[in-house]
Amino acid sequence: MSIDRLLAQSTVSDLDVAREWYERLFGRAPDATPMDGLLEWHLSDTFGVQVWAEPDRAGRSSMVVDESDLDALAARLTAAGIADAAPEQATSSRILRLDDPDGNRVVFTGP
Repeated sequence: MSIDRLLAQSTVSDLDVAREWYERLFGRAPDATPMDGLLEWHLSDTFGVQVWAEPDRAGRSSMVVDESDLDALAARLTAAGIADAAPEQATSSRILRLDDPDGNRVVFTGP
């Protein structure tokens, strides 16, 4: 088996609310809207994030994203109004835990 691309997915109840939150999270509008109810951010050529309107499953998703500068990210997210949290030490790295408006968990990890 050869996997060439991966898209993490969060399910949300209100796509407009989620769009605004994820735009602030990633610092930009989605890269694609491939179909009604679906937004995509392409974070590299081989991975990205989908936000999918699926109210019955909303809030049951989680993803982990590596970040090279957690302190700068935390400062940017605080300025953007979506987080007021500092990175915390985990066993082998530092993490920054966030929850989107539906409670989906987004964890940034880094040195």
